[in-house]
Amino acid sequence: MAIEKTMSLLTAVFLSTALAGVAGAQNFPNRPLRLVVPFSAGGAADVPGRILTQKMSEALGHQVVVDNRPGAGSTIGAESVAKAPPDGYNLLMISNTHFVSAALYKKLSYDSVGDFAPITQVTSAPNVIVVHPSLPAKSVKELIALAKAQPGKIDYASSGNGSTQHLTGALFTKMAGIDMVHIPYRGSGPATADLLSGQVTVGFPGIAGMLPQIKAGKLRALAVTSAKRSPELPDVPTVAQAGVKGYDVTAWFGIAAPKGTPRDVVMKLHTEILHIVKTPEVQKQLLNAGQEVAWQETPEQFGEMLKVEAAKWARMVAESGAQVN
Repeated sequence: MAIEKTMSLLTAVFLSTALAGVAGAQNFPNRPLRLVVPFSAGGAADVPGRILTQKMSEALGHQVVVDNRPGAGSTIGAESVAKAPPDGYNLLMISNTHFVSAALYKKLSYDSVGDFAPITQVTSAPNVIVVHPSLPAKSVKELIALAKAQPGKIDYASSGNGSTQHLTGALFTKMAGIDMVHIPYRGSGPATADLLSGQVTVGFPGIAGMLPQIKAGKLRALAVTSAKRSPELPDVPTVAQAGVKGYDVTAWFGIAAPKGTPRDVVMKLHTEILHIVKTPEVQKQLLNAGQEVAWQETPEQFGEMLKVEAAKWARMVAESGAQVN
């Protein structure tokens, strides 16, 4: 009799837990969500973030707001999500910068892989080497020649220590055998402003925010950093094509939640986001912003990608010689 009562109690607990999980999935969300973009407004990460949150708000029936938290190579924003309640209401726009920073900053309060629940990748895009028109370099070869003739005299801007822009520039200078001075800013916005004014003359930003300036002639595009040319800048060569053999740096953005977020909530977010990024309208919007849509069919596949990316960017940081300064 005691055994039967115990089994009945265990069965009741199991069923109540299962039903609670179903109810949780059905009731989520019941209030606004927050997407932390760990970069400044107007930058490469901000563009897909705002396109996505607008469509997510419509799909989920509750507002999804962008919360820009720039600084320290995206670690400030990442930390805020890692320590947030794991309920699906706090999301992170995660990128390769997340893993660059994990290799550069030795005392982070979170694990760059283990403290996050992966949802899906959403975009992929190269960066672009741009120069201010005042700099007499119209190709990568001319930029390298100019830098070799003036070692330590040419500055390059980045969106901050530990950012993809920082690593992209550091790896370029190492592989090209040149000495340029890294000038870190607090986000892409301030870095772009000083590039446009000529305060600094070289940058390695994402294409997303650069297309209008390039097309207007305010900045000159020398090369894209990926292995293949960008459909938005078809006449601009890759860095490898321009003479730095083997160079390939591609940025990406995705969505993650805090570790411990219920799987049914993760799956609901995954399903809604994939539905959004697969629509021609959103694909066109992102392509116009210089980014191509990319996704994984399951959160687990994205999780495997994150493990690979963590190892890859740690290796690239070591090879580039990049340091937080």
